[in-house]
Amino acid sequence: MMQDSKFHHGEAATTAPIIRLEEIRKHFGNVIALNGVTFDVRPGECHCLLGDNGAGKSTFIKTMSGVLKPTEGRILIDGQETSFSGPRDAQDAGIATVFQDLAMIPLMSVTRNFFMGREPTKGRGLFKRFDHRRANEICVEEMRKMGINLRGPDQAVGTLSGGERQTVAIARAVHFGARVLILDEPTSALGVRQTSNVLSTIDRVRRQGVGVVFISHNVRHALAVGDRFTVLNRGQTLGTAVRGQISAAELQDLMAGGQELAELEGSLGGTI
Repeated sequence: MMQDSKFHHGEAATTAPIIRLEEIRKHFGNVIALNGVTFDVRPGECHCLLGDNGAGKSTFIKTMSGVLKPTEGRILIDGQETSFSGPRDAQDAGIATVFQDLAMIPLMSVTRNFFMGREPTKGRGLFKRFDHRRANEICVEEMRKMGINLRGPDQAVGTLSGGERQTVAIARAVHFGARVLILDEPTSALGVRQTSNVLSTIDRVRRQGVGVVFISHNVRHALAVGDRFTVLNRGQTLGTAVRGQISAAELQDLMAGGQELAELEGSLGGTI
């Protein structure tokens, strides 16, 4: 069973949350995807949401980013209750999401992918045109801030490694005003070196005061950058632990089913 003493419940926050979801429930007909989830993220912290496949992580991401409306519960931005009518509302509130597919076009340049329709222009009226030089300068500088030195901003984004493409997506979100960055399994398909680069990028973003929601099933990666850790299991949160309060093994056990897994292991003679 979960040991409550390992979890942190209601510690006084040093800073108020940017976004807070309270008692969020999401039903799809008779299916309950989220059942009373409470979660928040503060400026400059990385709050990890951990859960195995089917735990409800995807529904949570879509609810937090405005894709889905909760069936019940409240969403608060800077303490004020709000309602997102769609992803654009969430983006306008500074809630940016980097999904696994990254929303990039491989054959387009890094710069074009970085701006995606929001390119800087020069001139006025009918004579307004894309300021390619300025766009390249911004792209190179923003990537440099994230620890990536591009060979050239005009290179196709598909020539970058998976970790570098993740960094482009993160840098893009921060440049366009993200206050909270939701990262959907950002290290799931990466090798060791690329994972290290992405985790370093997350640390840089956090140090800039952005709140990061790191959604993953990989406990080791979460522990490398996380400040708080919330475990989601079958649409419910099992509590929130602060860095140093819980071990990787305990987090893994909770994600995998805790007592249920222990009982199954016993019945199978310790073979799990």
